[in-house]
Amino acid sequence: MTTQTAPASRLDRVFGTPWCAAGFAILCNCLWGSAFPFIKLGYRLFGIDAADTASILCFAGARFAIASVWVFLGSCLLQKRPPIFPRGKVLAECCALGLWQTTLHYGIYYFAVALLTGAFGGILNSTQSFLGVILAHFLYGKADRMTPAKALGCAVGFGGVLVATIGNHGGGSALGILYMMTATVMFTFSGPWNKSLTRKADSFAACCINLGFGGVVLFGLGLALGGSLSPQSPLAFGVLLYLSCVSGAAYLLWALLMKNNPVSRISVFALVNPVVNVLLSAVLNGEPLFDWRYLGALALVCIGIWLVNRPQKKVTV
Repeated sequence: MTTQTAPASRLDRVFGTPWCAAGFAILCNCLWGSAFPFIKLGYRLFGIDAADTASILCFAGARFAIASVWVFLGSCLLQKRPPIFPRGKVLAECCALGLWQTTLHYGIYYFAVALLTGAFGGILNSTQSFLGVILAHFLYGKADRMTPAKALGCAVGFGGVLVATIGNHGGGSALGILYMMTATVMFTFSGPWNKSLTRKADSFAACCINLGFGGVVLFGLGLALGGSLSPQSPLAFGVLLYLSCVSGAAYLLWALLMKNNPVSRISVFALVNPVVNVLLSAVLNGEPLFDWRYLGALALVCIGIWLVNRPQKKVTV
């Protein structure tokens, strides 16, 4: 028993170390930031139109189902054993989280991607950083409370989102904005749920079920609605494989970070996401890089990260 639990405890110690947690949180959000432009590239390579809801669901479902395989292999590599899958109520809760975080959240998210530019959608998605800080205050009280610095960071960062959305400036449709904000709220609530669940189940197993079950349901819904995947070139499979790796690695990192750190400390690093998103959207999809609204928004959200995470000074009287 000791030999099985030791690797997991070492992982917990690493992910609970502040500087390691910050590094992994940045890496995680760099991966997620790259996903938005690669999804849009994948739509082109699979010949998926923004109105083809069924094929969008198939594309998303295939990505997450494959990602669950990567998580399984990750457990074998890092823990020296396959994931220990839960049973009974904990298994049912893992499946429920998969329906919420993977099937519903990402189904809506993928619709938003089809209707928004990558840079605009990424900046909208960064609101999850501030929502996570606010939610943690009400869920965990003194253990993860809102401070003046956090409140100022949230306000400044959200100001960046407002700058990005001024006039919409061709960033996408109103429906796309609604989808993205809905997906963002759903993802925010999944953070504390992940934190609770990974204390009752093996982190690798919880991620594997979340992605695998949710992905299979997404793919099944797409097929039932008449969707399909029709690659236009071999590169399409490379993009799908990359996106599945991003999902597996980022979800696992996020679950381990949420398990071992205050939610607000980790959530705010999602502000890295739009920075990567804007850069890659310009490179891969020819979107504008030097739009003053994007640059102003990115500056504000980065300041928001610093304000929320800077060490608090102790005042002596």
